[in-house]
Amino acid sequence: MDVSVYLWVLSLYTCLVYGKPTNRKERVHHEPELSRQHHEDNQSYQYDHEAFLGKEEATTFDQLTPEESKDRLGKIVDRIDSNGNEYITMDELKAWIKRVQKRYVYENVAKVWSDYDLNKDNKISWEEYKHATYGYYLANPEEFEDATDQFSFKKMLPRDERRFKAADLNGDLAAERDEFTAFLHPEEFDHMRDIVVLETLEDIDKNGDGHVDEDEYIADMFAQEDTGPEPDWVRTERDQFSDFRDLNKDGKMDLEEVRHWILPQDYDHAQAEARHLVYESDTDKDQMLTKEEILENWNMFVGSQATNYGEDLTKNHDEL
Repeated sequence: MDVSVYLWVLSLYTCLVYGKPTNRKERVHHEPELSRQHHEDNQSYQYDHEAFLGKEEATTFDQLTPEESKDRLGKIVDRIDSNGNEYITMDELKAWIKRVQKRYVYENVAKVWSDYDLNKDNKISWEEYKHATYGYYLANPEEFEDATDQFSFKKMLPRDERRFKAADLNGDLAAERDEFTAFLHPEEFDHMRDIVVLETLEDIDKNGDGHVDEDEYIADMFAQEDTGPEPDWVRTERDQFSDFRDLNKDGKMDLEEVRHWILPQDYDHAQAEARHLVYESDTDKDQMLTKEEILENWNMFVGSQATNYGEDLTKNHDEL
């Protein structure tokens, strides 16, 4: 494999697993694929239909007529009504949203499984993963003369091994499906959260002192491209750091303060979205939704010509 191609593939993998850099990086781990679109109640339904259908499934635009969308939304409603009493409770809607949020994680693992399970024993050993991801580098280290490339490989390999071992609950260095899912998506598993916090701190801590100071915190989110004034949101984030991130007021964040920041425990996003959907659609205010109430407000759940109708509405719903 040409080394430039290999580096491109590895960099793509890194972006997928560790996050794509942006001008304002979001480090806080919300529920998976719950849209971070600004919530504007009835003025925009992008947030709602992505939360209800899943981001990838809410990608088609103007594919269906309103009549087709309502018909297929009705089939989804029947699946959400787990006890078949023709009422959708807050808990049923919350459970559906969480199911949609989790689905992309397992779909992602299914897509890449065969790339790593080289001996087709339905397990992925550390050696298989290392060979598939780092094999070319390990076999041809002389081709990686650039100091940046060398540093990236040398840093990522032991980091991946540490994460793999944390995901490998039985310690056999061979990941079954759930273990490999925990490896690729550690933020979704309670037993992996220490790794998520540690990796985040290591990513941001540029001076290697084991803490995140204010400048490192800001630099992780914002790259100053000129000598002009900082945007207002950067000044706000500086205030956030001193007021809410640096809990012990020593001018820096330690591991526990990073954990408090990126893994908030006091807010359930699926619960909040379910509550919002019920509030906006519950015309008789009985804290439950009928199919009729949902269909009456169909554009909130599945999108409209101003947003998307949702790819889920064109799928066989047995797979949802």
